[in-house]
Amino acid sequence: MFDYTFQWKQVLARLPQMLDGAVVTMEVAVLSMILGVAFAVMLTVLRLSGSKPLVAIATTWVEVARNTPALFQIYMAHFGVASFGIHFSPFTSLLIGITFNNAGYLAENFRGALKAIPETQTRAGRSLGMTQLQAFRLIIVPQMFRISFLPMSNQMVWAILMTSLGVTVGMNADLYGVTQDLNALTFRTFELFAVAGVIFYVITKIITLSARLIAARLFRY
Repeated sequence: MFDYTFQWKQVLARLPQMLDGAVVTMEVAVLSMILGVAFAVMLTVLRLSGSKPLVAIATTWVEVARNTPALFQIYMAHFGVASFGIHFSPFTSLLIGITFNNAGYLAENFRGALKAIPETQTRAGRSLGMTQLQAFRLIIVPQMFRISFLPMSNQMVWAILMTSLGVTVGMNADLYGVTQDLNALTFRTFELFAVAGVIFYVITKIITLSARLIAARLFRY
């Protein structure tokens, strides 16, 4: 028989702690995206370099990131490298794992975007006196980011959701970790995780809608 008594006031009283955790969640997600984009551009360049060793390194990164669970990548960053005497804090391990994942997916998005850009764009830049590198940096890369913008926003949403995996390596400062700790203190499981779910939903919706508005404004032509 259903006799559960909801205690929303007890949970809402702890909302400030959960919002502090949401800030940490955003910090991890944003940092992982910034680093992920930087590494993804590097991987994209390596895959275009024509050097077999560099192409192999970049391809291996992308294949591992895209074909293994994100939890495995975070575990390797925290527990795996610890076997060799390298120890990271839970925050750093979570950041490394999500960054590794982001870079792999974004590199593949960038590769697809580059295929959508006609080779004539590079030739046009060269005809204006640009070097190959200048044409790539000033003409190709901006178009690559434009084509990849919405997929990048989707990856940002995925990065936010992946932060919840940090609890498996002892991360308790983010939204999921704070919720887990509060649950251990209050045993208000349904109420706490319902509120946490709403916060996650609101954050991801804000990002998705903001990305669409930015895309509509900047990429009208």
